[in-house]
Amino acid sequence: MPPFDLPEGDPFGTHNLPYGVFSLPGSDSARRVGVRLGDHVLDAGKAAYALGSPYAPLLAQDSLNPLLAAGHTTWSDVRRALTAWVTVPAHQEAIADLLHPLSSVTLHLPFEVADYVDFYASENHARNVGQIFRPDAEDSLTPNWKHLPIGYHGRSGTVVVSGTDVVRPSGQRKAPADAEPVFGPSVRLDIEAEVGFVVGTPSEMGRPVALGDFREHVFGLCLLNDWSARDVQAWEYVPLGPFLGKSFATSVSAWITPLDALEDARVAPPERTHPLLPYLDDSGPDVEPGGYDLRISVAINGHVVSEPPFSTMYWTAAQQLAHMTVNGASLRTGDLYGSGTVSGPTEGERGSLLELTWNGRDPLELPDGKRAFLEDGDVVTLSAWAPGPGGVRVGLGEVTGRVVAS
Repeated sequence: MPPFDLPEGDPFGTHNLPYGVFSLPGSDSARRVGVRLGDHVLDAGKAAYALGSPYAPLLAQDSLNPLLAAGHTTWSDVRRALTAWVTVPAHQEAIADLLHPLSSVTLHLPFEVADYVDFYASENHARNVGQIFRPDAEDSLTPNWKHLPIGYHGRSGTVVVSGTDVVRPSGQRKAPADAEPVFGPSVRLDIEAEVGFVVGTPSEMGRPVALGDFREHVFGLCLLNDWSARDVQAWEYVPLGPFLGKSFATSVSAWITPLDALEDARVAPPERTHPLLPYLDDSGPDVEPGGYDLRISVAINGHVVSEPPFSTMYWTAAQQLAHMTVNGASLRTGDLYGSGTVSGPTEGERGSLLELTWNGRDPLELPDGKRAFLEDGDVVTLSAWAPGPGGVRVGLGEVTGRVVAS
């Protein structure tokens, strides 16, 4: 089938057009910005030059950062141009040779990550974690949880693209029965199914970003796996929070889906049960729906173990952006922030092994044996889609990683 003649309902059709960075084999191996169409990727920079587009300097790059920095108006203009290139017959003819099968290219981290922040926005996840670690507490949520989106700063240098192996981390750990901590490879390696949001337009230090300015700053989203060493994390996190139990690896999908492709996936967030301070209050009639209906699937060694629904997230990406800048902290092009583990209300919708196995008490039954936590050689794959125009799906790609021994 010719690259432009896609099957009806293809999740990577012209309604989607996510961005990535790829290289070709052989002597012409430079990295370049690509746009996915079906099971092909378009060399966006060369296509722009072939068609005499003014956006060629933005697209003929080795990362998405120049496009990210160009701002919301340019993002929309470039998207309209790309749509014309892949739908108008005369344009199709001019760029047909610039479409490459995905099977023939190497995909790379699509943007240079500036700062990385991770949140804790799912009430279902937070309650599950509270019940696991504080079973006698009167409330499984901490007192601040319904008042602000809890988060922490991660390590941008260990954000890796889908397909990158993850080395089992080592660190200090101390089981309840141990008299002293020990050092060695984590024995409770976990995943967290998340969605990452990619910042394009920077902000000025000292000036908070309002809820209503979310779409002026955030370019798009990707899938994110926040790998977690639960035993290392449990020993180190008091009193300052996550450190080595989280910082060893964060995997992201190779494709960044523009927010403009997700208009039909926008939904209202869950009902608020506590009043919010004005900078977080999204209840007004002038505030656009901040939630997204994203359907996530988690598989271990090809076996689906969970299907977390992103629409259940209590805190929205707009609220997270407003909160992490309310103190005057500035945004930079390439900032990445994670939603936090996505978990739904049922057992089959939990986004971490910590919850799925209830901290190892109830191991998962997989075709190749039981799993309380990840074993060396395990391959974890997150995939997702969102509702699109006319009932078609918008594919969000996948993020995969294989655990290798330390």
